[in-house]
Amino acid sequence: MPIIKSAIERVKTNEKAQRRNAAQLSTYRTAVKKFEKAQLNGSDDVKDLYINAISAIDRAKSKGLIKANKAARDKSRLTTKLAK
Repeated sequence: MPIIKSAIERVKTNEKAQRRNAAQLSTYRTAVKKFEKAQLNGSDDVKDLYINAISAIDRAKSKGLIKANKAARDKSRLTTKLAK
């Protein structure tokens, strides 16, 4: 555990950011999984889930949770699955 006050504050800030990032990353992954599951089952709301998944990917990319190339790759794969 740090002794210097600024280091103590930095640990708190890092933990807070880590919790926020983990929650946002989880939301992104959940949205993608929901779309993929609905696609396999032939659900009616596939288009809405696709839009939500794309939005979640873009949000994760804009916050720096995933890199631009991964976002593009994921979006491309989801679009391919939707077209099938």
